[in-house]
Amino acid sequence: MSLGEGFRRLWAGNAVGNLSDGLMFVAIPLLATSLTTDAILIAGLAVVYSAVRLLVVVPVGVYVDRFDRRTILWITNLSRASLVIMMAVLFAIGFGSVLLLYVVLAGVGILETAADNAALSILPSVVPANQLDQANSRISAAQLLADEFAGPPLGGLLFALGAAVPVLAAGGFYAAAGFFFLALPRPGVVHGLLSPRRSVFREAADGARWLHGHRLLSGLAVVGGLASVAYMMPFSVLVLYAQQTLGLGPAGYGLILAVSALGGLVGSIITAPLRSCVGYGWTIVGSLFLGAASMFALAFVRIPWLAAALLAAYILHSVVWGICVNSLRQRLVPENLRGRVNASSKVLGLIGLTVGAALGGVLASSLSLCVPFLASGILFICCGAIVWWLFRSDLQSGSDSDMALEAARND
Repeated sequence: MSLGEGFRRLWAGNAVGNLSDGLMFVAIPLLATSLTTDAILIAGLAVVYSAVRLLVVVPVGVYVDRFDRRTILWITNLSRASLVIMMAVLFAIGFGSVLLLYVVLAGVGILETAADNAALSILPSVVPANQLDQANSRISAAQLLADEFAGPPLGGLLFALGAAVPVLAAGGFYAAAGFFFLALPRPGVVHGLLSPRRSVFREAADGARWLHGHRLLSGLAVVGGLASVAYMMPFSVLVLYAQQTLGLGPAGYGLILAVSALGGLVGSIITAPLRSCVGYGWTIVGSLFLGAASMFALAFVRIPWLAAALLAAYILHSVVWGICVNSLRQRLVPENLRGRVNASSKVLGLIGLTVGAALGGVLASSLSLCVPFLASGILFICCGAIVWWLFRSDLQSGSDSDMALEAARND
């Protein structure tokens, strides 16, 4: 089913930008491990990345509602391109350091926060509401192919040619993404124009207040925060797990991440029909329990191919969760509040990522590399139980449908 020219351009920009993210996901930890083996310093990269996004996510939400979201998309991607190319040049001429990684990652995090919010907020203006599941699924599939299937092995191979090579390539792809977004049709009006213009704090408070008053979306935002802790505890030290537990080198680390992305592709294919069949509630609950099972198993696995299969199951869960929650928010949040509600929801997720990254480093260095995986599994079980409670009336009556969503719109 064609979703239109505007969607194709948005999809292409996301796909190319995600290829850059995949290269950076491998290049940054490998650059860090070439400079230090300290688990705290390596996990600190994830802490800085999450913390800086947390600091800017609320004002970013206001500006996404104030200004042309298309302009935000192309400016942030061209800016990311400039930043990472500068870092590649500095590493190439011998000025690379852990501090430089921290600074650049902080800048990339700020720009990514704006780009992600704008992309989520602009999608309902590009496709009809009844096609959001399909649109989010296609975007997720492209993200997985680029970010986790093509990017990681390519990043590992390019790193073997030179530490700065994958970073330089990522900069080029960010620039290409910016030009794809520049080709998006310009809307007749700026969707988020707020009148009269008030302080950033007051405008941000409108989004937080709306989210707080919506039982379903506020509950899912809390679950998103807990799930972010569960995600980041093991993933902040995943490069050490791959090297020390599985015995993999740079290329092997990239390959295992690429293989795991196959699970996400399956998730992007099955989410829309699965949601249509059993509803949002059962789909989200099932995905969270799958995430828990995969984390518990990874704590005890020492075989690379089996670890890749379990990571595939985890990423399948993550994609299903992301598509469902994004589609719900896009369908239920008013157009003029979408950027600020996205930001308010993201605050809890970013707090979770920051806390999870710090906990992952501490647990791995003070206890064992398997402990972050065990703790993650426990949290995912808690998340599944909370989502069941949020959807309990719909799950029990079988009314988790578009009609129920219409009622939730006015919740």
